[in-house]
Amino acid sequence: MSDTTQASSVNWRTWFAFIVPSLVGVFLFMTPVAIGDAMTIPIAVLAKELQSLTSPFIHALIVSIVCITGVLSVVVKLFKPTILIKNDLIRHLFDVSWIWVVTRLFGMLFILMTFFKVGPELIHSSGTGALVLNDLLPVLFSVFVFAGLLLPLLLNFGLLELVGTLLTKVMRPLFGVPGRSAVNCVASWLGDGSVGILMTSRQYEDKHYTQREAAIIGTTFSAVSITFCLVVIGQVKLEHLFAPFYLTVCAAGVVAAIIVPRLPPLSFKKDIYVDGSTHNQDSEAVPEGKTLFGHALDVALQKAHNAPGVKGTVKEGVSNALDMLFAVLPVVMAVGTFALIIAEETPIFQFLGQPFIPYLELLQVPEAAKAAETIVVGFADMFIPSILAASNIESDVTRFIIAALSVTQLIYMSEVGALLLGSKIPVNIFELFAVFILRTLVTLPVIALMAHWLVG
Repeated sequence: MSDTTQASSVNWRTWFAFIVPSLVGVFLFMTPVAIGDAMTIPIAVLAKELQSLTSPFIHALIVSIVCITGVLSVVVKLFKPTILIKNDLIRHLFDVSWIWVVTRLFGMLFILMTFFKVGPELIHSSGTGALVLNDLLPVLFSVFVFAGLLLPLLLNFGLLELVGTLLTKVMRPLFGVPGRSAVNCVASWLGDGSVGILMTSRQYEDKHYTQREAAIIGTTFSAVSITFCLVVIGQVKLEHLFAPFYLTVCAAGVVAAIIVPRLPPLSFKKDIYVDGSTHNQDSEAVPEGKTLFGHALDVALQKAHNAPGVKGTVKEGVSNALDMLFAVLPVVMAVGTFALIIAEETPIFQFLGQPFIPYLELLQVPEAAKAAETIVVGFADMFIPSILAASNIESDVTRFIIAALSVTQLIYMSEVGALLLGSKIPVNIFELFAVFILRTLVTLPVIALMAHWLVG
């Protein structure tokens, strides 16, 4: 669009469309608020209220969603009934590849066995299926409802274009990603990693991120919230060290964000968009004769000018929420339960942790053998290492290291990993495990150094 045309299209309505929804989105997703002794964001408060209101029937509702997804996926895949597939939303939700049909069926099987407490106990015990159904899925359900409905306020009215253009000169050289990914990180940091993944998946589908960028952002910038960090450090009985703990988490996270995307498998991802088109290297360049801020504002206002109206925004929000509920909840149930069964019932993660003993000894970590048993189990669930550390390890330094590591490893299959697999972000489970190991290797020296300095 020419400058003349663009200038004529910018009027008070465009400024209103840019400022008001963006400010509401910033308030909901990025403004810290104090609730009791904890810091959170308004969207998380709304989600918690919804979870509380629906608590008498939320488990039955989630079971229904997972079962409907499984049954309709099979029906659409096998019979392709015209009445269903002619609807774009239904086709998008249920016409999936066979691997996802099978995964959804496992999710349906696991959730029915857990809800009715039938079949082998290893599937529905308190440490496996019941943990996913009772503790994780209600949180995800309530977050998905509000995040899905309200995310268009953050995505569609120019805020990301403004921030992205301004921060590209920082984010691109340091991390190899667009400036707009900083918003994903802040939303995750203040709220929940699932919000960051939802944002990343949506922007990948809308061709704002390439395959490589989406994979990097989803595995690097969907950070653990401050609230959950408080829970983790409290579990290892080191609440009084929260400030140095969070400083350590941030420092290790930045180091991992700089190094890990430059290594396989993330470095092998293609710089192409979801439709196969190539990345335009000039798209982030500032036009001649414009300042960086002036160009950022122009891009943001043009986005606001082309934004959908109220009806379009509501329709997109409902579609987002349904997409996350029906596409992701069954995958989280299937993958999360399976990963926790492996962690609880087999010695696989303890065996995989043995090679880390020399590494931990090199870093002078006390009780290295016991610490090694907790390292790889974090791939199943982020909270398990802290539970094991609290009961098995005496050293404050080691418990501090395990707590910080479990947060900075970031990829855990009971939530973030399953969400990534259930999203459109182009990563598979083997790549996620490789990223998990790389983040462990890269962040451990930083965490150990900080722990010896701040705790020891």
